Amino acid sequence: MDAAAAKVVVGDRPGDSILVGDHRIVFTPSGLNGTVEHGTTVLEAARRLGADLDTVCGGRGICGRCQVVPTVGSFAKWGLTVDADALGPSAPIETDYRGARELVPGQRLGCAATVCGDVVIDIPQASQVHKQVVRKDLDLPPVTVDPSFTLWYVEVPVAELGDEASAAGSVAKAVAEQHGRTEPFVPFGSLAALQPVLARSGGKVTVAIDELDWVVAIWPGFVDRALGVAIDIGSTTIAGHLCDVTTGEVLASAGRMNPQIRYGEDLMSRVSYVMMNPGGDRTLTEAVRTALDGLIGDLVDQVEAFRDDVLEIVLVGNPIMHHVLLGIDPTPLGQAPFTLATNRAITTRASDLDLAGPNARCYIGPCIAGHVGADTAAAILAEGPHRSAGMQLLVDIGTNAEIVLGNTERQFAASSPTGPAFEGAQISSGQRATAGAIEGVRIDPETLEPRVKVIGIDVWSDDPGFDTALADIGISGICGSGIIDVIAEMFLAGIIDREGVIRGELADRTPRIVADDRTFSYVLHGEGVGRVAITQNDVRAIQLAKAALRAGIDLLVEHAGNPPIDDIRLAGAFGAHIDPLRAMVIGLVPDCPLVSVHAVGNAAGTGAVQALLSRSLRAEMERVARDVIKIETAIEPRFQELFVAAMALPHATAPMPNVGALVTLPQPIESADNGGRGRRRRRGAPA
Repeated sequence: MDAAAAKVVVGDRPGDSILVGDHRIVFTPSGLNGTVEHGTTVLEAARRLGADLDTVCGGRGICGRCQVVPTVGSFAKWGLTVDADALGPSAPIETDYRGARELVPGQRLGCAATVCGDVVIDIPQASQVHKQVVRKDLDLPPVTVDPSFTLWYVEVPVAELGDEASAAGSVAKAVAEQHGRTEPFVPFGSLAALQPVLARSGGKVTVAIDELDWVVAIWPGFVDRALGVAIDIGSTTIAGHLCDVTTGEVLASAGRMNPQIRYGEDLMSRVSYVMMNPGGDRTLTEAVRTALDGLIGDLVDQVEAFRDDVLEIVLVGNPIMHHVLLGIDPTPLGQAPFTLATNRAITTRASDLDLAGPNARCYIGPCIAGHVGADTAAAILAEGPHRSAGMQLLVDIGTNAEIVLGNTERQFAASSPTGPAFEGAQISSGQRATAGAIEGVRIDPETLEPRVKVIGIDVWSDDPGFDTALADIGISGICGSGIIDVIAEMFLAGIIDREGVIRGELADRTPRIVADDRTFSYVLHGEGVGRVAITQNDVRAIQLAKAALRAGIDLLVEHAGNPPIDDIRLAGAFGAHIDPLRAMVIGLVPDCPLVSVHAVGNAAGTGAVQALLSRSLRAEMERVARDVIKIETAIEPRFQELFVAAMALPHATAPMPNVGALVTLPQPIESADNGGRGRRRRRGAPA
């Protein structure tokens, strides 16, 4: 490597790199980091490190596609403190910028900004070549619409000189007389719009009245549609749905990355950022509120509506997202006893949360416990373990997995710190679910040769047309669903043993098993710089994540009295796309009939929509959140023991009769001179 080259760092620890240049640079959300010389442009650094930064003009300052967000503060994860002058002053092509894409305030052109100190650079979604595939689809069951708002068209007599009635009184009287109901109350927030709208429409207006009998909006002419927005604020992805609150129709859906990810991939990293950076809580609050406001704008624009058509915004999220959104210090949630500021639902004006919507109010769902939030309450509402005669296990798999176990009699809930490995972080070739990521893997047990499924390509790698399609997309890494697949397939093919050790003696059978320092790796695709391989550390990261999740599940099962589980539901963007059989093969979830395992998509988003459209369902969600039995894994003495047992593949002690009926599970490998990793007997091909 020459002196001008950057050192690519695979891994999270500050000591993972070898300092070659003058300054350290970290790109988020990818986590790629390395060192470059003083004065290197951010675009050039991104090229050397392989960071996903777009450009069309080739660095001439014309296209505006390489915009980046510099961040300032202390970053414990990277061992860096970033000063405000870490990037050089704005260059003339920035100060005089007249490019095709508007230069967003607070952003810099990657082709002009130079590295003058250790720096953390966030590449926003709009500047990424492979933009995030938002996979939080909505699967809404039938809902009886029980809206919080009703619309009333009235014709208000034109005021004449000598009339003593006010505009508010005239509107209220018209509603009562023309619709045979009581006079509604016109609150302060609606007064400013009354007279201009009455004058513009000649007194012919539509008013929206809420469940408290307050007039919350007034529009000129006849209006028969009012809008509401339901949003699931995930730690990685924010997903929103625009609905007609009078009919229940879902009109539009959209999503975007949570911009807080630049301050930490997982929740505890963000709490740490707040602790270490004065004003960090305000920074996180501003970031998520800005993203929410933009998402609402995207949804409204999809149906060519206006902001004042929106009457309500329902928001759910984990406790830290909940607190940060509300401007509440999240640091108490980062340390025992993990006390919530409130576990009640909150209703406030949209403007209180810096969301543009002159007629809108916000409903923030109730949290359940310090690590179990309103998103779990919404998921419970959507999937209904409290309505199930049999025992239902509901798991929302993310950087912090939420687990619910229950039936009509009682429900238990806990969270488990799985970390970001399931989303591709902490994996050597890991990435999020974007075009070019491997999302499915099958390994031939005889030849040990893999075939893969890649996002953006409809066929598998051994199907006709794959190579042609691959030329346009390429393979850039492996995402969460692919990681579960490959670990399960490596286990079924005997490449790894029950302890998760990659069996180096199999290198005699296949060139895909290669020495990697003192361990071995399995090469899934390619070679050289573009190689995608599964390392021993990758296997261990998945074992740790799945053991944390499984230990949380087993803990709830024990608290429930070890009942049989009749129904397993995998929620969330990740849970919706993993193969249920392979999830059971690695022991991610307990053994059960395969037909009992269901991927339910974004259950939290579904529950948020239900709470938006139905007052009775909203009350049900609040009631269930109060009644759930909370289990805190951090103080449970059995958790560590269950965790150790869950490290084995599939599990050290749990029987696997249902999985064993579908695939041939490898037998324990007897000790051999090579350290206990001898050859095992042949078995049939995996399903």
